[in-house]
Amino acid sequence: MLYDKDIREPLFDFLEERYGKIRILEEKQMGKSRADIVMVLPNTIAGIEIKSDADTYVRLKRQVRDYNRYYDSNLVVAGSTHALHIKEYVPKWWGIITAEKMGNTVDFYTLREPKPNPKVDMKRKLSILWRPELAHIQELNKMPKYREKSKAFVIEKILQKVPQETLALQISEELFERDYTTIEERIREYKRKKKHGL
Repeated sequence: MLYDKDIREPLFDFLEERYGKIRILEEKQMGKSRADIVMVLPNTIAGIEIKSDADTYVRLKRQVRDYNRYYDSNLVVAGSTHALHIKEYVPKWWGIITAEKMGNTVDFYTLREPKPNPKVDMKRKLSILWRPELAHIQELNKMPKYREKSKAFVIEKILQKVPQETLALQISEELFERDYTTIEERIREYKRKKKHGL
């Protein structure tokens, strides 16, 4: 029987081998749910839900709805006990990977490739970024700073100004560059500049 902790580490290796340049963000809030894994690729963001052999489908319906709002594509990684039935619980554009214990290792098999998510909401996707990251995107696209405006206002303006293909690359780049050790300092600096109208 495979538990979440048995699947995670080997899964990261599998994803890196499969997709090349990636960044993994774990346990990210999305609406009322939490994404197990957010995989950042150079021009796209994928949400990944782990359903270990010990998990049930109780929260999956709500999780699927939230993943669909935030990410360009989505995958479910299922323990072998779920392999036969998981496709009944996720939309047809979701990718499906199964995890099987083979001796001391875990093997992964792609049952279905993920397709582009038709329900992704670009406002929600952009909301994953912190305010200093959004400010950097504004700067890259020679936009006004809008320091006095809300995050929602800034997101709306970015969506009006920046072509989606460009924005997809820039969002991924911000997440690749995200440094959790310095973010508090960056947010403080952003607020200081806002306060002094810089």
